[in-house]
Amino acid sequence: MHYALQAEVAEFNADASKLILEIEYDGTDYEQYLSEGILSLDLEMLGSAENSARETYSLSDLSSKFFKTDSMLYRLECQLPESVFLAESRGGVRIPFILGMHARTRIEIFPHALSIAGMLRNISTGGCMVEIELVESIALEVGQAIPDITLEFPNGRAFSTRGRIRHVRPVGQNGYAAIGIQFVDLSAAQIESLLYYVNESEREAAHRVGMKGSMVYASPLFIPGPKERQLRLREMQERERRMRQPPMERGVLEVANRLQIGLMQLKNRNTFPSGLFYDCVDTLLYLVKQDRKAFLYALSSLRDEPEWVRHAIQVAGKLADLLLLRDPHDPRVREALLGTLLHTMGKPLLVSAQLPSLKMNMNPAQKGILRQHVAEMQLKLDTLGWVASPVCADIMQNANERLDGRGYPAGKKGTQLSELIHLLCVIKIINKLTNSRNGAQPRSPFSAYRRVYEASSAYDRVILMEYVQTYGFYPIGSLVKYTSGFLGWVMDIDKKGKPSEVHLVKNLRFPETTISSVVSRSDLTQVGKLVEIVDPAEYAMKVTRL
Repeated sequence: MHYALQAEVAEFNADASKLILEIEYDGTDYEQYLSEGILSLDLEMLGSAENSARETYSLSDLSSKFFKTDSMLYRLECQLPESVFLAESRGGVRIPFILGMHARTRIEIFPHALSIAGMLRNISTGGCMVEIELVESIALEVGQAIPDITLEFPNGRAFSTRGRIRHVRPVGQNGYAAIGIQFVDLSAAQIESLLYYVNESEREAAHRVGMKGSMVYASPLFIPGPKERQLRLREMQERERRMRQPPMERGVLEVANRLQIGLMQLKNRNTFPSGLFYDCVDTLLYLVKQDRKAFLYALSSLRDEPEWVRHAIQVAGKLADLLLLRDPHDPRVREALLGTLLHTMGKPLLVSAQLPSLKMNMNPAQKGILRQHVAEMQLKLDTLGWVASPVCADIMQNANERLDGRGYPAGKKGTQLSELIHLLCVIKIINKLTNSRNGAQPRSPFSAYRRVYEASSAYDRVILMEYVQTYGFYPIGSLVKYTSGFLGWVMDIDKKGKPSEVHLVKNLRFPETTISSVVSRSDLTQVGKLVEIVDPAEYAMKVTRL
């Protein structure tokens, strides 16, 4: 299936080893989630009073039954295995990291070019499962060789070997992916060392679930050293800030997660998840119609997402906003948004040893590779047999063209481009100029507007003026600085385009202290005069994942 159903635990019968789930689902294809009565699921805990850390636990091949209890409500009965220690098909026992157990991982994807961090979720003598942020999964494919994977346990001890990716999939609902890695080319010394780490992990898991025996006790591997304690403290503080995130921001970040899950389906399953992508479109439309200003503010929470994701969603959001302001019943909006969300997806498909990351400062050869992203995406769609609607295809093919013919891939000119592309060109270039990209520092909105105005042969000045009149020189979602040293996010602007409501988040006089205070209108005079719009990255204003 293209994405997981979300369920809530309704009942747990330990004596009968039964887990009862409740699922709210408006589709009709729920039976497709069961393969001959067999189901796989991920349990995800986002935090509790005792433990603020996020934990996951995956179960596969569970015997399950679906029961419909209401028009959109289902009851799912799952038979759990007898033990948390499961036998593997390759032999050996898989040890899950449960009840707060964890170890960190570092996976080298391309030698000396790209490595990604993750958390170990289970281990055996045959391999392991690692959880990484979804944004890091774009360079991974099933069957890919891993030059080096290092497992670092809380007490500081580490194990390194080579590996091969056996599966890649999304896990949970908060922007993570699970990678199954098989250990390969192990020496005799590595096998002996690995056996020690597996046995100690089994001992720790047995101790935490309350098993008794002379060989069951807390393993020294999982006693945190100074470095690990420091990391955990910092992560806990970051998660606490994220838990206060507004619902609108969570909605926008969920679209970002699903867009990346869609990319994973394209790369590793060779399927085009149209339902998933249309769900992203419909979510954006719902959010902008629900509360336009809160939606524009929430778009700023994408600043730490991959550049292709951030750009696609922010541009799609502004396109939806402007089209709906012009005509709330415009029939082109849905397909135009789909094309906008997909028009940058060819970029991560080009990641390779020659272009190991989209976050690096690229040389001319790598920039040349990246300009092939439109053709790469179209080739993928042709291979999968998915045909876009005329509006969607127009956006995907022509979003990077310019009115003066200096765009790509076809170098089309103004008369060859639709009115939608005229509008999209302005939105895209302003978004590009006001965000850091490939080493270039972001411009202020005023500087970006001036740059676009001066390039009158490339961009439509009438549309530029419409954009400026709609969003002003201090757009909602901008980070502004005041003479008193306060930093705040613009939540609303007045008729003159100046901030009328600001969410203050930092006082530079006390840089280690985080604040959260919304001030408006006359109260804004108490925080000093407005100085300028600043770059969030300059002040480490990051968005933290759960």
